[in-house]
Amino acid sequence: MNEEPTVNASWLPQDRVEASSTENASGSSLVPVVEPEPELWVNPWDIVLCTSGTLISCENAVVVLIIFHNPSLRAPMFLLIGSLALADLLAGIGLIVNFVFAYLLRSEATKLVTVGLIVASFSASVGSLLAITVDRYLSLYYALTYNSERTVTFTYVMLILLWGAAICIGLLPVMGWNCLRDESTCSVIRPLTKNNAAVLSVSFLLMFALMLQLYIQICKIVMRHAHQIALQHHFLATSHYVTTRKGVSTLAIILGTFAACWMPFTLYSLIADYTYPSIYTYATLLPATYNSIINPVIYAFRNQEIQKALWLVCCGCVPSNLSQRARSPSDV
Repeated sequence: MNEEPTVNASWLPQDRVEASSTENASGSSLVPVVEPEPELWVNPWDIVLCTSGTLISCENAVVVLIIFHNPSLRAPMFLLIGSLALADLLAGIGLIVNFVFAYLLRSEATKLVTVGLIVASFSASVGSLLAITVDRYLSLYYALTYNSERTVTFTYVMLILLWGAAICIGLLPVMGWNCLRDESTCSVIRPLTKNNAAVLSVSFLLMFALMLQLYIQICKIVMRHAHQIALQHHFLATSHYVTTRKGVSTLAIILGTFAACWMPFTLYSLIADYTYPSIYTYATLLPATYNSIINPVIYAFRNQEIQKALWLVCCGCVPSNLSQRARSPSDV
């Protein structure tokens, strides 16, 4: 009962391959048949995921280093952006490590550890996005008391809770909640069980619904603030309309990008299991990794303070137009 090893990503369901290797031995077959050695085949989808993980790691490492080495970036907003960048950095490293272990060091232990790291990292990434949304809502709703010691304490509490929950979720496969001994319970991501994947998917949908509700409230506050500023400064109605539309467009891009990246894989995880072709898993998982590539662009590199720090690191100067740009109600 020897099984031929198949080279595939260790955390995706392996497709069933029917191998018909029975040969009829005739009486005159005296010449020994030399079977060709199996060639090492690398799945192109795994190469794309590994490349995506490399880009994610490099991009988010820049954000983490900038926030870590700049003492002025210690406000609650930058702590949450740093948390998001750190989670995405770990997710990128997890994708790279998974690729290496899948083709060089295949074992149940490495399989559980790499999947646990990836699940924990992406869970922390989504949780950080929700925390950033909550922080943005509070900064607008409680504009006068936002920069207080209580806000910093609340931010640390959010970070402890989201990272604690993410670590616990990542440890579930390692602690025994996996399908290695019962393949019939496997989800589209092996060795996660179908129940585990369903819980993660439902949790994501609930967090997305909460983010949607918060962004709707943020949109209303931005429109109200823009209208008040326009009345105070006697702006024209067209200026108020342009400013409000820019803020609404920014919020739509943020939420739309998040949904477009994660929703396909979330819904697919709910309806599919290990019997489905792995190409569907790859096709829905890859856009989810792109969210970690886009996050630094949306949340970090668009921030004026991070832009200044990045300019100082790169060329030791800050452009005059960047240092003089004022923050508008559309900068949400």
